[in-house]
Amino acid sequence: MAAHLYCHDHPETLTLQTEALDARPGRVLLAQSPFYTGGGGQPADRGVLRWNGGEAAVTGFDPVDGQLWHVLDGTAEVAGPVEAAVDPAFRRMMRQLHTDTHILNALVYQAFDGALVTGVQMYDDGTARMDFDLPGADNDRIRALEAPINAVIAQNLALSFSYVPLEEAQAQHGLIRSRSVAPPPTTDGKIRIVEITGLDRQACGGTHLAATGDSPPIRILKIDNKGRHNRRVRIGLA
Repeated sequence: MAAHLYCHDHPETLTLQTEALDARPGRVLLAQSPFYTGGGGQPADRGVLRWNGGEAAVTGFDPVDGQLWHVLDGTAEVAGPVEAAVDPAFRRMMRQLHTDTHILNALVYQAFDGALVTGVQMYDDGTARMDFDLPGADNDRIRALEAPINAVIAQNLALSFSYVPLEEAQAQHGLIRSRSVAPPPTTDGKIRIVEITGLDRQACGGTHLAATGDSPPIRILKIDNKGRHNRRVRIGLA
């Protein structure tokens, strides 16, 4: 199970003054962390840690026994007060892409009789891909969703976030969309729900925009057939 992430509760806080609770060469355990550690197809945040006498890039995260170690570039040993700073441009791009994949997911789900997601991945070049269980689907129908997706973006619909018990999320049809994996429950047994006002609700553990209008328009770049059932839809920020 996962803890409530600081970046979920404080999505606009990208620089945080915190404390090193424990440290080893090249890794440190912080009292609080603003970083999204990755998951659900979204890469982890990038950024740096600064402390008295040093600075190092964060290169990864290592959860051990319920604690999150920050892995650093180099072998420095962090001590005392720490400033943790998330790369704002990368975080913003990931929030845009993740929000746009939710819009794509919603419109595919509505247009193709509840089609489920079989895979998703976001990339640092401003593109993402989503795989859907769409046997026999007409690729032109999928491509035609580009205009409705951009219409939703232009409507600037607000996003809101809540937590519901895992059993309740599993009981609500369509709340968990992935055929293979759902976001891990929190330590109190709840699932995070992302709602785009008037469009969609689904379980998700990533980072998202406050409103759809904070994303540029997208383009559907390519649609691939992956086996008998899957369609891979590639989108990019315009």
